[in-house]
Amino acid sequence: MTPVSRVGGCLYICAALAACNSDLPVAASAELSTGETLTITRVATHPFLARYNLRLRLSVRESCSAEADLFPDTGYVSRRNLYRSSDGFIYVVGQFDARVVDPRGCTITLAEFRSLDPHAEFLGSFDVNEGKEWIYLPSNQRSERPFEKR
Repeated sequence: MTPVSRVGGCLYICAALAACNSDLPVAASAELSTGETLTITRVATHPFLARYNLRLRLSVRESCSAEADLFPDTGYVSRRNLYRSSDGFIYVVGQFDARVVDPRGCTITLAEFRSLDPHAEFLGSFDVNEGKEWIYLPSNQRSERPFEKR
């Protein structure tokens, strides 16, 4: 093997390793002004493809917590928009699923899109930033991005 082919081989291996997804959980949290903290943890399920399992956790001060699995990301659909309805519920809305979070009852339930208050206030998004890091972006940092209709 020539020195040039060794360098090329090393570059190929380094590029391949950089493209790998880590299977370590990555959490992003939104601390809301009313005392709730919502955290979505994302775990890669494939070493190269954009495939992730997502888990939502609600913490209300130190009084209660609840958790629920979200629909998995099977290809660039991890983003979840966060809303607050006029009756105090929090909506966690993805491309294919919606959850209603009740901070008073400390519950997370699956909901139909049509049952959500269409006038709920957009709070922010759990998404990747420009550096491909999984974070929470409040509405004052990034405006609402609607989901594509498929």
